[in-house]
Amino acid sequence: MNNAIEIKKDTYWIGVNDRRTHIFENYWPLPKGVAYNSYVIVDEKVALIDTVERSHMDNYLDNLKEILQGRKVDYLIINHMEPDHSGSIKNLRYLYPDLTIVGNSKTFTMLQNLYGPSNNLLEVKEGSSLSLGKRSLNFYMTPMLHWPETMVTYMPKDNTLFSGDIFGAFGTLDGGIFDDQVDLDYLEEEISRYYSNIVGKYGVPAQSALKKLGGLTLEMICSTHGPIWRSHISKIIDKYDKWSKYETEEGVVIAFSSMYGHTEQMADAIGRALSAEGIKKIRIHDTSKTHPSYIINDIFRYKGVILGSPAYNGGIFPTMETLLCELECMGVKNHVLGYFGNKMWGGGAIPRFKAFAEKIKWEVVSEPNEVMGAMKPTDLEQCKAIAKAMVEKLK
Repeated sequence: MNNAIEIKKDTYWIGVNDRRTHIFENYWPLPKGVAYNSYVIVDEKVALIDTVERSHMDNYLDNLKEILQGRKVDYLIINHMEPDHSGSIKNLRYLYPDLTIVGNSKTFTMLQNLYGPSNNLLEVKEGSSLSLGKRSLNFYMTPMLHWPETMVTYMPKDNTLFSGDIFGAFGTLDGGIFDDQVDLDYLEEEISRYYSNIVGKYGVPAQSALKKLGGLTLEMICSTHGPIWRSHISKIIDKYDKWSKYETEEGVVIAFSSMYGHTEQMADAIGRALSAEGIKKIRIHDTSKTHPSYIINDIFRYKGVILGSPAYNGGIFPTMETLLCELECMGVKNHVLGYFGNKMWGGGAIPRFKAFAEKIKWEVVSEPNEVMGAMKPTDLEQCKAIAKAMVEKLK
């Protein structure tokens, strides 16, 4: 069965949907699955742009063969070497031994480290062009979006950008493959969660790439994950611009850990106090239940962050430690912070929260509140004080 779709004359999408993989990169949850997108251009020369994850290789290669009808692949363009896009390279080299692999100098080091030595390599640099016949491909380097070797490929004849992981999304392509064929409201969180967790650390490189590509005429953006953008191009570019500048909305994310419910009591008390002060966008997450990717996604959206944890083995609760490490690694900017703790006898989370604030350089809105066991009237007032101080910063 041919699942290929012609997206421009003689240019085809030959991607696959993955509904069986539960976690992406063995870490990020995939409740709505994920799509791996690959593209083939059939001209005087045939160019394949990126491949798919190897577990879906058989259907992928069958679709490719059906399109080509006995023709060979002349060029494989590698925009990104991560195995979910390069996983079919070994088999492609076996099927098409004269295949020329196109990438940059950093691509080829990774190619050898992942798949062994290779011949027929064509190195491209910033602004290089490759003729396929009626069409040509131009190459632009976009390092650290989100690996060092990443680049994008532009086809000027059709004003089409093959963007690698840039402008990608979690979620399968259910029915249609274009942005105007799928339910973008349904995919909204998966689009932003993809950016915040996969690309989010690299705001500065994202800004550089947006400026570099800003002069191109774009009728279509073909990412390696998620829908092909043709009707909402300006909207997805605007989102990337906003996200990579760490621009936020008025709202507060409260993330807590709790063993026996006392820290959760504090989180709820702070949430109610925020509401009483006029804050409507309040997101409260239990770190033991909610994967960090969802919490981080909300943190990218809202300016206020309030964190709470009980003492655990004299320190902070493990799932809160995981969240703090993720945020420190990503270096998320432009937020204000409050924090609180709960303990019964010694140690506690407050020193770790203080160290986190210093490392990530978020402004702390007030002195922390640390409760011994169940909340008492004075503790409730301190929770309200944290909320009020947060609102003053947000308003």
